[in-house]
Amino acid sequence: MAHVVGIAEIVLWTADQARALGFYRDLLGLPVISPPALPNVFLKAGDGHAGIPQMIVLVPKSEAVKAQPSGFQLHHLAFELPAEHFDAQYARFVEAGLQPRGGKHPVLASRTMYVDDPDGNEVEFICQAEP
Repeated sequence: MAHVVGIAEIVLWTADQARALGFYRDLLGLPVISPPALPNVFLKAGDGHAGIPQMIVLVPKSEAVKAQPSGFQLHHLAFELPAEHFDAQYARFVEAGLQPRGGKHPVLASRTMYVDDPDGNEVEFICQAEP
């Protein structure tokens, strides 16, 4: 019997928290829900299903983490967009100097695009294909 009802958080290392906030908060519009005094920044990505919001958490890299080889910790993360907002989000990326990459989801009938966040994490945006 399955008890998992969603993903509560995705935690990302960041080398430059201000740049990461510029991407997730300012470009994507995810509100910060953590107190400013915390070193980690929690951003709300969705309402969730069991009273726990869906979150992206930005964690500054420690010196020990910075000393490790970078890359390949995460393949990508994906955000769901309403179909009516897909083209506007694409335009915001272009306006911000990013070059969204198209793609085709291997399982779902959907529209997808990909961009890299300031730390090089690939971020997918997906919506239902219009009939």
